[in-house]
Amino acid sequence: MNRILIAEDEPRLASFLNKGLRAAGYTTTVCEDGLRAAALARDEDFDLLVLDIGLPGQDGFAVLRALRARGDRLPVLILTARDELTDTIAGLDGGADDYMTKPFVFEELLARVRARLRSEARTEGTAGTGLELEAAGVRLDLRTRRAEADGTEVELTAKEFAMLETFLRHEHQVLSREQLLSHVWGYDYDPGSNVVDVYVGYLRRKLGAERIETVRGMGYRLR
Repeated sequence: MNRILIAEDEPRLASFLNKGLRAAGYTTTVCEDGLRAAALARDEDFDLLVLDIGLPGQDGFAVLRALRARGDRLPVLILTARDELTDTIAGLDGGADDYMTKPFVFEELLARVRARLRSEARTEGTAGTGLELEAAGVRLDLRTRRAEADGTEVELTAKEFAMLETFLRHEHQVLSREQLLSHVWGYDYDPGSNVVDVYVGYLRRKLGAERIETVRGMGYRLR
């Protein structure tokens, strides 16, 4: 049975999430501040962290940074009342796997929890196989989560790695923004969001601008 850590300081919302996720068959633990959340995530074995950004003691961004700094790949779904793109990008670029803006519909949150846990199970299922992807002078080792460009190791965030993996699995294919959103984030963002363009920009800076081609009116393609 999957274990979920809920880090939320608003009592009514924490209770709502706790009851809903337990009813869906998950084992849950609730904490109300960032310091406690960081300690629990470090010391106990959870399958997912539902993390409020506005926590007392230590905010959600600090908790997330502490997790990723020690190499912990625990999936993190951010909850935030902030709906500006800059906050969204900060969370995702800091290593979060998904986010939801309050208020939200519980059924949508539950669907994202299930999708994230399925994705994690698939990733674990490939561990130890030595699976690699390579094209255009770029190589990804899906076992060690390492990336190289022209033989030089490149540091990628979780979302950058996922986007590059998507390009490598669809070599020579033009991928639309909607396809990239679906493959990398697992659901549709607001149609006006430019998060895909932002992350393509990140990859170009790290891999070389010439590697990812813009196909006007259609999307992007790995050269």
